[in-house]
Amino acid sequence: MAHERAQREALRILSGIEDGTMSAADSYALIEDADAALVYLLFTWIRNRYAASHAASDAVIGRLLAISNRYPTVTKKMKDGQGDPVVEWFEDGYTYRDLDSKAFVALIVDKLES
Repeated sequence: MAHERAQREALRILSGIEDGTMSAADSYALIEDADAALVYLLFTWIRNRYAASHAASDAVIGRLLAISNRYPTVTKKMKDGQGDPVVEWFEDGYTYRDLDSKAFVALIVDKLES
């Protein structure tokens, strides 16, 4: 049950930032409780997915920056997560752009929960 909940919350973070369905404060409430590696991976997935060539990049990256700028602890959490072995595992074996949000979250949460 905790596994499914973790996946739902990770997808809520992603969709809230992608679709603009949550405020920075609402996103932060979920990010604050999330694993540091997960936060790093989610934000990096968004940055890779919404590169400058993507039509929605300004809006999506703008929401990502709004969260980071308004809540400096997010940046610290990302730095902490960057050194996690799960991040190295993912980046050695996968490419961010090759996975859609559901497949990405399922893969990462499975690894973090194992």
